[in-house]
Amino acid sequence: YGAQVPLELAQDALFRTPQPHPIKVDLGIIDPEYVNIVPNGHEPMMGAALIAAAHDPAVQGKARAAGAKGLRIVGSIETGQELVQRFAVDDVFVGLTGNWLSEELAVATGGLDVFAADMNCTVPTLAKTCAAHGTLLVPVSDLVGVEGAEKPIVFDPARADEQAQQLIDMAIANFPKRRAKGNGAPTLRIGDAVAGFSTESILGALGGTLEPLLDAIKSGALKGVAGLVSCTTLRDSGQDSHTVAITKELIANDVLVLAMGCGNAGLQVAGLQTLAAKELAGPGLKAVCEQLGVPPVLSFGTCTDTGRLMLLVGAIANALGVDVPALPVVATAPEYMEQKATIDAMAALAFGLYVHVNPVPFVTGAPRLVKLVTEDLPGVTGGKLAVETDAKAAVAAMLAHIEAKRAALGI
Repeated sequence: YGAQVPLELAQDALFRTPQPHPIKVDLGIIDPEYVNIVPNGHEPMMGAALIAAAHDPAVQGKARAAGAKGLRIVGSIETGQELVQRFAVDDVFVGLTGNWLSEELAVATGGLDVFAADMNCTVPTLAKTCAAHGTLLVPVSDLVGVEGAEKPIVFDPARADEQAQQLIDMAIANFPKRRAKGNGAPTLRIGDAVAGFSTESILGALGGTLEPLLDAIKSGALKGVAGLVSCTTLRDSGQDSHTVAITKELIANDVLVLAMGCGNAGLQVAGLQTLAAKELAGPGLKAVCEQLGVPPVLSFGTCTDTGRLMLLVGAIANALGVDVPALPVVATAPEYMEQKATIDAMAALAFGLYVHVNPVPFVTGAPRLVKLVTEDLPGVTGGKLAVETDAKAAVAAMLAHIEAKRAALGI
């Protein structure tokens, strides 16, 4: 809590508090006739600088002089997710390709000129993929040490504008070389989504008070709320398939889903963050969606945006006059994979939430830890870890927990 909530507040102060707005998603947003720069990773700073620089008419003129239609910034994984939460999608910043399992596919379209890799989630083989498709892999963090990458341009806040221009110049110079390799990609899908939800924007949609949301929960129109904070993994299912299955089952049972992380991108690409997705929701949730003009799955940001979820859950608990463990709220990581998922899960458990995880974590050799998080923790923080690999069984257990909390609250 002491790390994740300040992170939210700091990023909102730097880059503005998210507000709902339409975005474009999926690999079809990459147009090979433009100079395309992808900020990729988990830190939005260089991406924000690139978006600002790319809107300069002089930059667009340079790109056209090189034979391109213009220059675009294309968001990828969590850096892209941070950007689409806060920046409008237009003809310069064109949206989000997808989560980390899509980054090699994005390069393989043959439409990217610079892949600016920050901090995390750049696959070790990406330099070879980039070389095959005419893309320059440029680390913008000293944490990225992929063999075969270009000389790093390590982000420096004092030189952000200069560094963004340097990346732009590299991309424009690379455009004719990349185009000379040919573009073998077919026309790919472009999807729609609504991004940019936050505690503040939800309060705004509710007229400045949580009462309409609380009334919907009390009446049973909304059974509860699920915070989905997930990676994506091929360990035991297809890309995002487990995340999509669990989410569809939750919304069909009138549970509002707040999505974060790579799983959030998977749900955006799957079309579950559109107004039309209300047709997949149960009757109560569908009515709430129609009343508020929101999707049944709200984009709450990245895997490091769990502080935003904690703020909202805390506000609901305060409004009801109960502690967090008493709420009909659950957290789920349907396709957890790496260290930030572990941090998110521990934060949710410490906060007192029921936390579902899949696949089975690599902790079964530590019986005392397993006993702590699955048996003892409810008596300590109120939180509980539930491991379930079957999507329907996982949702059934979450719904049972939600109903038990509703019964205890007398609603």
